[in-house]
Amino acid sequence: MITGLMLKNALISGANNLQNHRTQVDALNVFPVPDGDTGTNMAQTCGAAVRELQVCDDRAPIGEVAKRAAGALLRGARGNSGVILSLIFRGVSKGFKGLETADGVQLAEAFTMGQESAYKAVMKPTEGTILTVVRQAAAQARQAGEPDEKKVMAILCEAAKAALAETPELLPVLKEAGVVDAGGQGLVYILEGMRSVIADGVVIQSGEGGEAAAQAAPKTKYLYRCAMRIETKQNTEKRVEKLRAFLENVGEDAEVRQEGQQILVRVCTNEPDGVLRAALGCGALHDIAVENRADSPDAESAQTETPGLPNEAEPRPKAPARVEPEKEYGFVAVAAGEGLEQLFYELGADQVVSGGQTMNPSTDDILNAIEATPARHVFVLPNNKNIIMAAEQTVHLADRSVSVLATRTVPQGITAMLSFDESLSPEENHLQMMKAAAGVHTAQVTFAARDSEMRGERIQKGQMLGMEDGKITLVSDDLLDTAYRVTRRLVKKHNGSLVTVFYGADADEAQANALTERLQARFPNVEINIVNGGQPVYYFLVSVE
Repeated sequence: MITGLMLKNALISGANNLQNHRTQVDALNVFPVPDGDTGTNMAQTCGAAVRELQVCDDRAPIGEVAKRAAGALLRGARGNSGVILSLIFRGVSKGFKGLETADGVQLAEAFTMGQESAYKAVMKPTEGTILTVVRQAAAQARQAGEPDEKKVMAILCEAAKAALAETPELLPVLKEAGVVDAGGQGLVYILEGMRSVIADGVVIQSGEGGEAAAQAAPKTKYLYRCAMRIETKQNTEKRVEKLRAFLENVGEDAEVRQEGQQILVRVCTNEPDGVLRAALGCGALHDIAVENRADSPDAESAQTETPGLPNEAEPRPKAPARVEPEKEYGFVAVAAGEGLEQLFYELGADQVVSGGQTMNPSTDDILNAIEATPARHVFVLPNNKNIIMAAEQTVHLADRSVSVLATRTVPQGITAMLSFDESLSPEENHLQMMKAAAGVHTAQVTFAARDSEMRGERIQKGQMLGMEDGKITLVSDDLLDTAYRVTRRLVKKHNGSLVTVFYGADADEAQANALTERLQARFPNVEINIVNGGQPVYYFLVSVE
């Protein structure tokens, strides 16, 4: 029988196994665009559950353990992969509800409910993804009708691996890239970690030589060691100094070293999420590593802490404080870059959650911002396709009414806010704002984060990528030419009359002016504006209306 303690250790083991293979899962991402990689998002989502489980009573029944883990996964979910993972385990928790222990049949039934929960929540389920992997694994486990939990766990793992191997046959883009689905691979690592505990009683360690998180409490003042490389293409002296000051405030052994267009960052902290968001202000993040320092040989013991709980005496970034509603309507927007954040505030946003393409905020980040908004009804603008699902989870968690507008880009979010009418009802505003957002088309210019191949065309790391409404349509070595050509296409295709050029942290006003001059010469009757967005990752975001 699976006890609550076994499930607790199994889930921590699964999270550790995923974290140990995070970079391999990230490497499966098909598209070369720098984004919130699947492995990183899933590992950070699991990290929220680990922190909750570390303070869960070892005597708790399996139903209680599953419930607490599912709640933490939901609140900590990042990116679409993280949200789907949380939905799977929300269904699993329902399968274990009210149980003291569970046998193999009940384990199979719980995962069947898990896959049903995930499928129901996704509007258009795509086969060849994590959904396929969990569905086929659960189906085989249930068909077995086996009461032995060890055998059922083995069936789940082997069926998941077989389903994962078939994903390229279901998604042509995977077959073209020669990889399996990243989310499905992440789930397989989690299941293998769980199997290690349920079958053999062994918790997979977190990192080489590390002590399993479930077996010992960390004795370090700061639980995590963070390291990363930041790519920047402009003078970032002031931003680097700001980052250094922030790191020194939230951790120890902070190191920020700039070498040309590279910034190397290391710090020990209890707030890895805050560190990553702060680092985004300097440029695009690469080679991100977050290590659990629990009982590591070089850790200096300051005091013994409860696992997963921060040292309250240490300064740390705080979530915005909850406030009581005072007005009818409020707004929460997601954006990265000082210029864009300030613009949303000027448009009337009550809270701006820092985040975007390379750093997807969690459901909890968005929820905290909602509850810090003094309004009875809050509109949320995710402004990124990989943040929409996380935002949608807040609808049933918030202590006030919430509408999530499915804005996929920052320009769509800006236009939606401009279309708000205080005299209308929430439902009427939702329709009006989304209708306005749908009329906005966005050109995006970024760089290839990895070597890849798309539609038979070789893409080299560092080349410029031109995107039209999220789809890569142009690969070039010239920044301004790429920006001009993708914008020109959108203006012609949609008969645009208003263009706004948002230049990012790695572009400058002179480049924005040069782009505007070329566009104005080509389209003399189109109104063109320039805004310093300061956004990372994208050299240019161009709104076409």
